[in-house]
Amino acid sequence: MNPHDADVHLSATTAVPERRHFPRYSVNVQIELHAEDTDVPMRLETTDLSRGGCYIQLMMPLPVGLRLHATLWLNDVPIVVRGCVVTRHPQFGNGIMFLEFKEGDEKILQGYLEKIVA
Repeated sequence: MNPHDADVHLSATTAVPERRHFPRYSVNVQIELHAEDTDVPMRLETTDLSRGGCYIQLMMPLPVGLRLHATLWLNDVPIVVRGCVVTRHPQFGNGIMFLEFKEGDEKILQGYLEKIVA
């Protein structure tokens, strides 16, 4: 066996599989977050967005597992979702997974994302 073949095999087997179910787009969208245990809003911007969630930059990130309500503003149209913090990067930000959409809002988000690609 060629030693280089072993390197190729090793790197192929140790590659981390893609976990995302939906394509992600680099887009800044206004978002308002409310942790489920508070009425105090946090007004931020996404750094990327998909049908399955978004990423936000925060110097003091939220704890993983925190449930929250979010309103995304897509071309002045509010999209309401329930979500959960799934990643935390100290002094950088959080990944938020969308769990549940207000009726009809998932289709609005999908249409918005499709226009980004077009």
